[in-house]
Amino acid sequence: MSKIKVLVLPSDRTGVSKFRSVEPHMKLQELYNEEFHVDIVTAGTMDFSWDDSSYLKKYDIIHFHRTLPKVINGQLRHVYLDEMYDVLNKIHALGIITIMDLDDYWEPSKEHPAYQMIINDKLPQKIKENIKKVNYVTTTTPIFAKEISKLNENVIVLPNSIDPNEKQFTPKPEKTNKKTRIGWLGGSSHYHDLILIGSSVSRFLDENKENSQMVLCGFDTRGNITEIDKNTKQQKTRKIKPEESVWSRYEEMFTKKYGIINEGYLKQLKKFDEPSDKQFNNLDEVYRRVWTKPITSYASNYNLFDISMAPIKEHSFNKNKSQLKVIEAGFHKKALIAQDYGPYQIDCVPLIEYGGKINEKGNAILVETRKNHKDWYKALKKLNDNPGLVELLSNNLYETVKDKYHINTVTNTRATWYKQIVSDNKNQIKEFIEHTNNV
Repeated sequence: MSKIKVLVLPSDRTGVSKFRSVEPHMKLQELYNEEFHVDIVTAGTMDFSWDDSSYLKKYDIIHFHRTLPKVINGQLRHVYLDEMYDVLNKIHALGIITIMDLDDYWEPSKEHPAYQMIINDKLPQKIKENIKKVNYVTTTTPIFAKEISKLNENVIVLPNSIDPNEKQFTPKPEKTNKKTRIGWLGGSSHYHDLILIGSSVSRFLDENKENSQMVLCGFDTRGNITEIDKNTKQQKTRKIKPEESVWSRYEEMFTKKYGIINEGYLKQLKKFDEPSDKQFNNLDEVYRRVWTKPITSYASNYNLFDISMAPIKEHSFNKNKSQLKVIEAGFHKKALIAQDYGPYQIDCVPLIEYGGKINEKGNAILVETRKNHKDWYKALKKLNDNPGLVELLSNNLYETVKDKYHINTVTNTRATWYKQIVSDNKNQIKEFIEHTNNV
């Protein structure tokens, strides 16, 4: 039997494509080398056009994230909707299976930094039309799959997975003093999520300055800001000042506008200089800034804290997100406090039951949205006062995710599914040919 040939077209070189396109198919090639041949074409290496039938016919499956790419002036670009139909029709006419991977809901909340641009470009409508047109869709959770199935019933869940042999996912906790270290790791679009916990964290830190620390991971001052002249209406773009960045707002939120930070350390922070920050001994401070790291090493930041926090505001975009924070915290053996909502309800078992009873099988503390104002603080205090519960949660969460979200487990599912759909597709083509010849 000939190998199944898969063409993978990641949406980028890093970011989401690491988990959704590149590494899953590299592992497929590694574990099933006798059954699959995988080509991964990234930006700058795409040397074919969608009119090149001889090239495309080599493949049984074309896998892409959200939209198909094309080459313009030597650069990889997304195919827009008016072209997408034509391209997909060409691919399907060759008997090739198309698989779209989707990890985010197509319409962000109004709070998302890029919301207006996304709406103006009509991206949600375009993505939904694309979903209807492709053969299959893969996604991250059963929650999102249910939503996608309204547009295309051929959807399968292939969750984000972790390779524990990857250095950044190999736990190597930093040796520090006896402080309870709480942490958050994420990007610049989570301001409205972090508002949910800001007052609770700052209160907890203020009351426990000597034995606690907040570790904020991902700090970044890069970016631009566009200003509009009130008189001329002209737009002017400039580099954002560090103190204007959303990361500075995060810091203010967790530190009572820097009120709980000592003067010497505050002077270092206000320089917004990464080398300077590193020279300062911040291990004993109540707050610790950790600068952004690339996608290949960001998860090593889990080694800097003991308790991971995962707040999310309730809306459709967040409801359909993946549970990657749960998975990452689990592989790093961290205690988890998470929102009792959406993706975090998939695997999380509440530690604290009704009436305050402790469930020994619990793997997280879940906070109901209506109790955000008090229960995040109570959760932090509970774990600070009971270190044994931190260990219990860490071990239980690790046991929950270590096999289910191991990259080998998810790759096995992918391989079985790919073989099935290719077999089904070949049988359908054979039946079509036989029917045509008999007419």
